[in-house]
Amino acid sequence: MNIVEKIKERGDNFLDKTLIMNASKIGYLLREPSWAPSDTWVSMTDKVCVITGANSGLGRVVSTRFAALGARVYLLCRNEERGKQARFEIINRTQNLDVFLETVDVSSPESIRSFVERFSAKEPHVDLLVNNAGVLEMSRKKTGKGIELTFATNTLGPFLLTNLLMPALQRADKARVINMSSAAMYFAKLSLDDPQFQRRPYFGPLAYAESKRAVVELTQCWARRLQGTGISVHAMHPGWADTRSASGAMPRFVAPIRSLMRTPEQGADTLLWLAVNPRVVEYGSGQFWFDRRPRETHRLGFGRSSEAESESFWDLCCEISGLEPEAASIH
Repeated sequence: MNIVEKIKERGDNFLDKTLIMNASKIGYLLREPSWAPSDTWVSMTDKVCVITGANSGLGRVVSTRFAALGARVYLLCRNEERGKQARFEIINRTQNLDVFLETVDVSSPESIRSFVERFSAKEPHVDLLVNNAGVLEMSRKKTGKGIELTFATNTLGPFLLTNLLMPALQRADKARVINMSSAAMYFAKLSLDDPQFQRRPYFGPLAYAESKRAVVELTQCWARRLQGTGISVHAMHPGWADTRSASGAMPRFVAPIRSLMRTPEQGADTLLWLAVNPRVVEYGSGQFWFDRRPRETHRLGFGRSSEAESESFWDLCCEISGLEPEAASIH
């Protein structure tokens, strides 16, 4: 590493210790000049991509780029009408007709299982799975099956979808899974005793932070299981991105800092980079990424869980989702 690279790394590390500058557009604008634009313009011809929450925000941005790069893109959207509009606009913009809408509610195990059955009948493999869909609810809500909605959408849904698609991921050449987390996870610990807030008073931001902490822990569980398979799994956070879901969930938080928030394109940059850049494999699987660099998963020791606790949480997710532990193993 030369002197210029060392200076850049030290500056990046200093910025990473801040909160407002790091997560805001300021952090992005300070780092972006050192990135190579060509790193995110890699051909995806013949690649099959599955993206949840694809009709708006970060999911919409990366789905559009994947289509522009020539991939076969599956948009998994809960709202059919918004999904149809997104599909129409993506095709119109990219002239790629291989963009398909699947109406899927990732908070519903039944909806996920139904999609995987339909998808497996059409596509032999998956090259890229992006678990992007997420919610932040300010009051405790339950799915039709009685599962707390934030946990069901942000944690359990990606867990079940990824495991059910594992055979298709194994049939691809060096498949990648990217899980959307959040910097909020730094303020939460993995909850083994009450992940659905059945006994604790419900607090929306904490439920969200815990669900995003769980995503990082599960990413590391997958990484351990997938060693030697060619499949890599990554978690990342986008910083403060100005998306419709963020504005809808926390309007009082977003309004005063909107001028500092990243655009959806800036928030999605690392997700796109992780999806297409061939050098990502050099860093290994199971990393937590932000602004194109792997980051520490804990600050000041807070929120740290043991491998045994992570594995216990994995087993809990199997139990709640109705997935047999052996079905979640790699063959």
